[in-house]
Amino acid sequence: MTANSATMSEMRERVAVRPRTGLRRGLFLVLLSVLILAFLTSLSVGSVNIPLSQVARILLGGQAERASWDSIIWLFRLPKAITALLAGAALGIAGLQMQTLFRNPLADPYILGISSGASLGVALVVLGFAGGHVGSTLLEGLGLAGNISVVAAASLGSALVILIVMAASQRVRTMTLLILGLMLGYAVSGLVTILLHFSVAERVQVYVAWTFGSFAGVTWSELWVFIPAALGALLISGLLIKPLNALLLGEVYAQSLGLNVKQARFWIIVSASISTGVVTAFCGPIGFLGVAIPHLCRHLFGVSDHRDLVPMVVIVGSIVALLADLIAQVPGSQLTLPLNAITGLIGAPVVVWAILSRGSLRRAFEL
Repeated sequence: MTANSATMSEMRERVAVRPRTGLRRGLFLVLLSVLILAFLTSLSVGSVNIPLSQVARILLGGQAERASWDSIIWLFRLPKAITALLAGAALGIAGLQMQTLFRNPLADPYILGISSGASLGVALVVLGFAGGHVGSTLLEGLGLAGNISVVAAASLGSALVILIVMAASQRVRTMTLLILGLMLGYAVSGLVTILLHFSVAERVQVYVAWTFGSFAGVTWSELWVFIPAALGALLISGLLIKPLNALLLGEVYAQSLGLNVKQARFWIIVSASISTGVVTAFCGPIGFLGVAIPHLCRHLFGVSDHRDLVPMVVIVGSIVALLADLIAQVPGSQLTLPLNAITGLIGAPVVVWAILSRGSLRRAFEL
């Protein structure tokens, strides 16, 4: 057996290793239980605390002891909790896909410049062309009309970058695509900085508030767009599990196993781009979840097989997003902290922990 054959055999074995079936099922049951608890807690805890028994009664169609609790749950907390659940899952999966595709433990969903495209779209609306009624609405705190304008602008900006990246993915190598995405992001950020420089303070404040990120701005009418887009991206990611496992071996080995690397790379980018674009458009650029969640799952569960990682990342991403939003609301007070501050405080220690842990990153990304 040649050295290359031995190496390939070892790596196949590493990818094939999975936790025992019983243990794996137990982990999923525990994670699902924690997810349900986190979801119900996000509906129960806030500036107004609602007992879990009353939350369950409301969700089952009953009447709460106080009429105001029904409004709080249905109009505010339930849409926000659904948004956080899907956003955490989408960003976690997008981060996992980017880390596997580029074989880079620091890759995140925004590495291809998608958030920069969304930021440019929002900047053009808020800082450049937001005048008259829409501008007034924006400056009053992103009311319905303003929020729709921001979502549309962020979606268009993201879509433009996605189209550029997808077109480039058919012509250049993977590492060249990474550099192209980074440079595109820097260039777009430069345009946003120029717009910020020439804008009035009030509009700059609105734009900065958008960059803080929030799950609270998505209404029921917008969820009809957000939910199908997020679920569609997650469905595509589920169909890409085998190509992702093959890419753990490297592109050369994956190609020798019969994988069409160019086609697989295209669909991975499509899935990650849709996930990142829709979350950024509706919630703003939510940082650190995409880079931290895959590391957290790899380290806690000791797996690199995407058959296990993908569902784990979906569940853990949802849990962490719900908990981050809960902390940002500062339960029991009227104060609300920037969501990105909380995700950064959670995500940075997780990444450092993964890096310092013995062999954690080597097992996932060794060549």
